[in-house]
Amino acid sequence: MKRIQFLGTEMDVSSMAATVEKIKHSINAQHFTQHVVVNVAKLINMRSDEGLRDSVEACDIINIDGMGVVWGARFIGHDVPEKVSGIDLFHELLALSSRRGYPVFFLGAKQEIVEKAVDVLQKKYNQLIIAGFHHGYFWDDESTVVNKIHESGARLLFVAITSPKKENFINQWKDQLGVDFVMGVGGTFDVVAGKVKRAPKWMQNAGLEWFYRVIQEPGRMWKRYLLTNSKFAWLLLKEKFRKQ
Repeated sequence: MKRIQFLGTEMDVSSMAATVEKIKHSINAQHFTQHVVVNVAKLINMRSDEGLRDSVEACDIINIDGMGVVWGARFIGHDVPEKVSGIDLFHELLALSSRRGYPVFFLGAKQEIVEKAVDVLQKKYNQLIIAGFHHGYFWDDESTVVNKIHESGARLLFVAITSPKKENFINQWKDQLGVDFVMGVGGTFDVVAGKVKRAPKWMQNAGLEWFYRVIQEPGRMWKRYLLTNSKFAWLLLKEKFRKQ
């Protein structure tokens, strides 16, 4: 897998198929792999949040999730074939786990959301072995949750908690989790459970998935995207002119 340096962050440039293949080989070899996706907001927040930056840079695979980052990288001369969306990779890995018998653990969201997501996913992937699940509100007793994951026998762990909490949690506890693969999946459980709708495919391809999220959750999302998108555009322009 090829890596590039983009706005101070090293990230993988690969297709979905290549990413899944690399993860499959790592799981088969029982080689621990820490995965993360980066979008515009995360790239910008990493510049001021040293803990988040360290947690992201500690990952073995750093995929681009979001057409904004894809277009931005292309704008300054990087060859980026496609984005590797976190939610799409999540489903690819569940399909793989279902076929190969890898037990999985789901961590995050509210109790009723993670329960609903587990029910939906068990029906969708009927051979999937769900080793366990737990809600995402456990910050007063993290070690107990980590022990639960370790003792579950899970090979893959999916963490559906907001950034930067999920990245920092994974990086802090990775040696005690007892899994072969871990990735943060943000609001994926909300989508699976039907609480939040994912943008239509044409909006995803047009780089407007962020706008669809703002429409659904304006109170929480508008400021985040306005500020981070504006900073991202300014950094791109500075980098473009610096290279000329």
